[in-house]
Amino acid sequence: MSNNCKNYKTDNGDTWVVGGKLKVETGAAVEGLPKAANQADSTASTIAALVVEFNALLTKLKTAGLMVGDET
Repeated sequence: MSNNCKNYKTDNGDTWVVGGKLKVETGAAVEGLPKAANQADSTASTIAALVVEFNALLTKLKTAGLMVGDET
């Protein structure tokens, strides 16, 4: 009989490896994740202005590490 454990500690308990599904129950809290800067509600009255606001949101997400940045 073998034990197939997908979730385990390494590095003397400093690292927790999750190889299975991680389920966060209602009311639980996750700490330490990055947060993106606030993006104000849109006041755009033209498509061009909306594009500017949308691109600002994308930049904030990328800067916070919540989205992969553009390849250069």
